[in-house]
Amino acid sequence: MTTEEIIRFVGALDGVLTLSPVPGDGSPEISWGDTFFYYAPDGVVPKTQPFATIVTKNYPGDERSRLERPDTFRVNIAAGKDAFREWTGHAPRDTGDDIDPSVTDVVIAHPVYGTAGWLAVVNPGPRTGTAVRELLRAAYDLARSRYERRSRDV
Repeated sequence: MTTEEIIRFVGALDGVLTLSPVPGDGSPEISWGDTFFYYAPDGVVPKTQPFATIVTKNYPGDERSRLERPDTFRVNIAAGKDAFREWTGHAPRDTGDDIDPSVTDVVIAHPVYGTAGWLAVVNPGPRTGTAVRELLRAAYDLARSRYERRSRDV
């Protein structure tokens, strides 16, 4: 899977706002080249976390995935506690350093946000392509449900 394939897949879902920061758009330099997916049917960036991201470089405190390698990126997915448990075999709060976060084409607990239930895949490929699509869809469904619930409560 390429970043473009992921962006096309998620961007085709109804109500998704895709942000890809670039120089000059007012976004922080660290975010340039990365992609952030929100459920925002009104097109306004919500005051919530994205439901998925694609990162193309190391962030401070998050270097263990070794994203500085050529042609390396990581897709990060907030697919929910059930999906997290299914893929890791444990609850998010029990996340430890048991898997090398630089391994490619493997669904793992996010190296920083795993305790919040995020999953990650460095360079999704033949082993994880279908899973990544399913997990992105699950994250989208959760984000959409949260948005609809909050809209009713207002």
